[in-house]
Amino acid sequence: MKKNKIIYWSTTGIISLMMLFSGYSYFANPQVTEGFKHVGFPDYFRVELGIAKLIAAIILIVPAIPVRIKEWAYAGLGITFISASIAHFSSGDPANAAITPIVFLLILAVSNIYLHKVNSQAV
Repeated sequence: MKKNKIIYWSTTGIISLMMLFSGYSYFANPQVTEGFKHVGFPDYFRVELGIAKLIAAIILIVPAIPVRIKEWAYAGLGITFISASIAHFSSGDPANAAITPIVFLLILAVSNIYLHKVNSQAV
């Protein structure tokens, strides 16, 4: 159904664009480096996470990649969003800094649900 594809591609596009921007920022924005120090993460984790976000975004947005591999990207991003929320909350950051990753987690969940709806219709 067309509605399912629209919901899937909209949510997947939002997540992928956000992760591409985020991954790029991890390398290009000095404020992100300071943010990682603020929450107590080592600098190598910023680099590792930046690479992982870029790879996950590409995996989600490329249609030819098998669903099983996409599931790993969804799981990794889900863990990332939950961990980001906990890190911001634990560091005493404002509530919106802890809530924003949860909002993206919900968008990610919708994308995952509609991935399976779209793929079950294709069979």
